[in-house]
Amino acid sequence: MPPPIKVELLPHSPGWSHLADAEAQLLAGAFGPNLRTVHHIGSTAIPGIRAKPILDLMPVISNLAGLDECQGKLEALGYDWWGELGLPGRRYCTKSDPKTGRRTVQLHCYEDGSTEITRHLAFRDCLRAHPTLAAEYDRVKVECQRRHPNDSHAYGDCKEAWIRNGEAAALEWYQAS
Repeated sequence: MPPPIKVELLPHSPGWSHLADAEAQLLAGAFGPNLRTVHHIGSTAIPGIRAKPILDLMPVISNLAGLDECQGKLEALGYDWWGELGLPGRRYCTKSDPKTGRRTVQLHCYEDGSTEITRHLAFRDCLRAHPTLAAEYDRVKVECQRRHPNDSHAYGDCKEAWIRNGEAAALEWYQAS
């Protein structure tokens, strides 16, 4: 498991989407034809809310076996490979700036057809479509950061109940859209 990091929340930056696109291009080279698409998810993908300056990307791949064969290519791009890390069917990787050691990217890789893909996209798209809900999430994030400024794991645990409820509502909204 990656060690906890300091929780820094920054105002939304439109530049995050450009960085996500650039990283997706690098991933396309590493994954080759096994890559279906790369989705920008997480708070950096939601305008109007604060976020840790770490891109969350969700590569969707054709098959996990092919993805596992790409581990060396991802490591050559600077990623640390953490395997499933508690979520069956996922491959989790992190990338840090080699000069500062600060985490810059987190990959949540899933095989095409995984229900986890829908869960992530529903949450992102619902928050994008409902600024009031996004603002509520922003308040939760700020409170959790205040409580756990130096422990990203505790920060994540603090947000978990709100996110689970938000995901359930987002899935209903997403399926009705």
